[in-house]
Amino acid sequence: MRIIRYLKGHIGALVLIIALLVVQAFADLSLPRYTSDLVDVGIQQGGIDCPSPSEFTADTFEAVCMLASPDEEDVIRSSYDEVSDGSYAINEKGLDNRDELDEALAKPFAEAHFARSESAQQRDGSVEGEDTSVGKQRVSDAQGEGSYDFDALLDAYRANAVSKEEVSAFVAQAESALAGIDDPIIEQQAIAAAKAEYEKLGYDMGSLQMSYLFSIGAKMLGVAAVMMLASIAVGFLASRTAAKVARGLRERLFARVLAFSDAEVQAFSAASLITRGTNDIQQIQMVLVVLLRMVLYAPILAVGGMFMVSSTNFSMSWIIALAVAAIFMVIFILMAVAMPKFKIMQKLIDRVNLVSREMLNGISVIRAFGRQSFEEDRFDEANVALMKTQLFTNRAMTFMMPMMMLIMNAVSVLIVWVGGSYIDSGAIQTGDMIAFITYSMVIIMSFLMMGMVSVMLPRADVAAQRVNEVLEMPVSIGDPDDAVAAKLAGSKGARIEFRDVTFAYDKGSEPVLKNVSFVAEPGKTTAIIGSTGSGKSTVIKLIERFYDVTSGAVLLDGVDVRRFTQRDLRAQLGYVPQKAFLFSGTVRSNVAYADESMDAEQVALACDIAQASEFVESRPEGLEAEVSQGGSNVSGGQRQRLSIARALACDARVLLFDDSFSALDYKTDARLREGLAKHLGSKTVIIVAQRIATVLSADRIVVLENGCMVGCGTHEELMASCETYQEIALSQLSEEELKGGDSR
Repeated sequence: MRIIRYLKGHIGALVLIIALLVVQAFADLSLPRYTSDLVDVGIQQGGIDCPSPSEFTADTFEAVCMLASPDEEDVIRSSYDEVSDGSYAINEKGLDNRDELDEALAKPFAEAHFARSESAQQRDGSVEGEDTSVGKQRVSDAQGEGSYDFDALLDAYRANAVSKEEVSAFVAQAESALAGIDDPIIEQQAIAAAKAEYEKLGYDMGSLQMSYLFSIGAKMLGVAAVMMLASIAVGFLASRTAAKVARGLRERLFARVLAFSDAEVQAFSAASLITRGTNDIQQIQMVLVVLLRMVLYAPILAVGGMFMVSSTNFSMSWIIALAVAAIFMVIFILMAVAMPKFKIMQKLIDRVNLVSREMLNGISVIRAFGRQSFEEDRFDEANVALMKTQLFTNRAMTFMMPMMMLIMNAVSVLIVWVGGSYIDSGAIQTGDMIAFITYSMVIIMSFLMMGMVSVMLPRADVAAQRVNEVLEMPVSIGDPDDAVAAKLAGSKGARIEFRDVTFAYDKGSEPVLKNVSFVAEPGKTTAIIGSTGSGKSTVIKLIERFYDVTSGAVLLDGVDVRRFTQRDLRAQLGYVPQKAFLFSGTVRSNVAYADESMDAEQVALACDIAQASEFVESRPEGLEAEVSQGGSNVSGGQRQRLSIARALACDARVLLFDDSFSALDYKTDARLREGLAKHLGSKTVIIVAQRIATVLSADRIVVLENGCMVGCGTHEELMASCETYQEIALSQLSEEELKGGDSR
């Protein structure tokens, strides 16, 4: 059901696919009937497809009318017109009502043909042209002897010497000869009579047969062409629709992940999110193609096949019912065995991706500590577990096909065995049995298709469930309905205030920040320092609203940051993460990341302030120099400076540096801070740092320890009043360096 919901936005394509499948099924189910006609009519009946011939000789026509009931005679005479040579040709009424004419004409035509053949053997040598009274007397005499002279009877009837009622005795005798013969045999006898009539009229029976065979062959080719075109169109539409669904899911998944806070991202894993966005969606796409091409087609084909079977020979339908029951039993057993394995397969894929990602990201560490063998074993464990699960499910699927072929072959043998007795009794013809076998295979194949898909669906359902977990994951950081408009970036710096802020990553866990309060004023630099794990980076994340405070408030210009939209809020902030990250592209595209239309002068100025100009200009391409994914082709310090330049180029009101100078040497660090002080003007700067040298010149320094603010003031004030700050400062610099200011 999860997968079917994905098709809601594609109703038009779905309706068109169903319509094409109906056309394809109609064409597919028409071919066996044409094959039956080819055998029965084209070969066995010499191309004569109905008991009513297009032309009668006068004698035969009158004989048929004589043996027909009054109602049947009316139908026959109204369907034929006498032509100039004395024969009778079928008229438009007869052509329009051919089925009614066949029903009225078949029995008397067969009786006339049979009676004339019998009478020819019993005839006593009557003289042509004798008067009707003599003929009548001969009929009377013949009655007493238990036999009839059919020609004499016909002559008497045509001369009105014998009435319809008087012919009834002869008709009764003829019918007694045909007693016990089923309607199909009577129809065959009538067709044989029609064939004899055509020969009597001088028709070329070979040409008549070949004309019929070519006609049926052309129809079969036309039907096959329609079926092929419909199948191609369905394949195209199914693939296109499934691809669109997959594209839409990837877009929704990507947009959802972008809307996640760090908490939601950590609830999954990067490897799992990648698997869900690639392998899982690919699995859904593949099953959707099968669903649109096979699952929708199978019931249409099965219902149509059952209808055609019932019209062919309903008495053998129990064979189909038995085959379908056997198929469902096989499918049920396989699903009971394989379904648990499908449910864990995707988790095993996640595990393989996770191990692979860790190995690739940490390959230098692995090599440095000589742990290649350990990692190989760890990967092999995950890989073997996945392989065993896949082998088990594949073996189950492999077992299905031989079982289905066994059922199909057994059904074919059973149909031939049962159908042979029907052919022997005259109930059906050979072509009918061939058509029945074909329809039976069609029905069985349709249920087989549904069975194969039913085995695939559990895995696809698991994939859909995993994708929906991401799509339906509540977002902890959302935009308010009554959002407050923020000031334009680039204007005067913003006032950032922490008002009694307490924050914990998880409910019930130990708070990372406890009752923290401070203010970062526009035009001033506020530094945050503390030992590892004191909550410094968390302060930056709360300002960026990567997380929301547990209690208290973070204010921008006196307004709670939760009252801004995330886009408006972050447009005011220039952020440099602790771990610098660059995107694949060029130096210019990375620095101008916030605005692709940023002019080159602004990009160059940002690079200059960030002390990145020197190494950028050293490259022949300059700003167009290529940057690899993650910035792997530049050093850590260069990567950090480009990351700083990116924040400076966006012209934000507040600049947030999360330990962004750690990879810089002291000289570059000092020059960078001088450049910031010179060019930033009234902007608000908040720096998280580990090094005392980075924060010495800050207008205000906030000292954190175990999540608590233990000091706030200038360097001099803190050196005099904050023991924690003193310990940090003295552990990094000498007293002379601390008194002298920056360490260069």
